[in-house]
Amino acid sequence: MRPAAIKNQVSAGGVIFRENNAAIEIALVSVKGGNVWCLPKGIVDRDEKPEETAVREVKEETGLEGRIIEQIGKISYWYYIREENSRCRKTVHFYLMNYLSGNTADHDTEVDEAAWFSIDEALKKVSYKGDREIIGKAKEMIEKAE
Repeated sequence: MRPAAIKNQVSAGGVIFRENNAAIEIALVSVKGGNVWCLPKGIVDRDEKPEETAVREVKEETGLEGRIIEQIGKISYWYYIREENSRCRKTVHFYLMNYLSGNTADHDTEVDEAAWFSIDEALKKVSYKGDREIIGKAKEMIEKAE
């Protein structure tokens, strides 16, 4: 068996938030049959900036329109693509986004569900450590701005 090829993939996503009854809420999406909750994100297209991807992916996966306030940071991780026998290093750029409009019921078919959670609930709900770190940074940024 030949050794796995190495690929690089760049994605972008967002922490979209709103204030609801003096509580900060963010939108999460569920995937893999509703077993995994995570931040909305997707692959940066060839002629797209990461910021454009973040806004597009948040809209597609959550049904929500957002405006970027600032970059939160990025996370990187490895995963294996069995069909291609390749190891992929994925880097995801995350942006803090202000909620403008839309409804989580309008998410696309890529995700099983999109929903609002209080930021503290979201920190407990997300399945991935990287997402938890990004939400923690986002929480600090929002609290500083208030």
